[in-house]
Amino acid sequence: MRIAVLDNDRSQSELVCQVLSAAGHACHTYASGKELMAQAKRDSFDLLVLHWQLADNNGAEIIKWVREKMSPTLPVLFITGRSNEDDIVAGLAAGGDDYMIKPIRRGELVARVQALLRRAYPTQNAVEQIQFGSYVFQARTGRVTMKGKPIDVTQKEFDLALLFFRNLGRPLSRAFILEAVWARDVQIPSRTMDTHVSRVRSKLQLRPEHGFRLAPVYSYGYRLEQMSQNNGNSSDNGG
Repeated sequence: MRIAVLDNDRSQSELVCQVLSAAGHACHTYASGKELMAQAKRDSFDLLVLHWQLADNNGAEIIKWVREKMSPTLPVLFITGRSNEDDIVAGLAAGGDDYMIKPIRRGELVARVQALLRRAYPTQNAVEQIQFGSYVFQARTGRVTMKGKPIDVTQKEFDLALLFFRNLGRPLSRAFILEAVWARDVQIPSRTMDTHVSRVRSKLQLRPEHGFRLAPVYSYGYRLEQMSQNNGNSSDNGG
């Protein structure tokens, strides 16, 4: 899915885009309401992530413009640094669909964005399939197949496997994996993650002879590597 991120804090918008890109979305950042408005006349988006306190516009003005000029049903997730109820109520009353309070938690961000997209585009998400070589992930149902044969995985194992494939070749830190898969449950024992990784490796047969290798990165985390072109030509048809 195509997602626009509007925030005059560059580090914040880059963080949001990093997380959403890792989840398979195409992400575009804008530093001002004026910049977003100009681009929206030439392009379309499936969701907007909006910082509520902007330098050139307030969030209510942007949401009003979005509803009038872009789409009355475009999902809007607004982010605020203030946790008092008045700001949150104002954002929702202006037309925001959901909100998050800084600091942003990666797993929560992905979960909230996915929930908004599922509600806004039920037909599209119902048949979403993401393919990597002989592996096919059905994001809506949490099912994964290898060469057409279903693999029995739990939801956490599915989320973990898809996270690795969507970040193929990229080392993922334990902290990143923890927030992306376990979200708020950050107090899980260290061995829990290792056990899930081991199960994913075993169930999906992530061994070199099948084209992929799920390996630990010393004192950091894990990385899924593609071993050969013969067994692992991967393509991502999702997001």
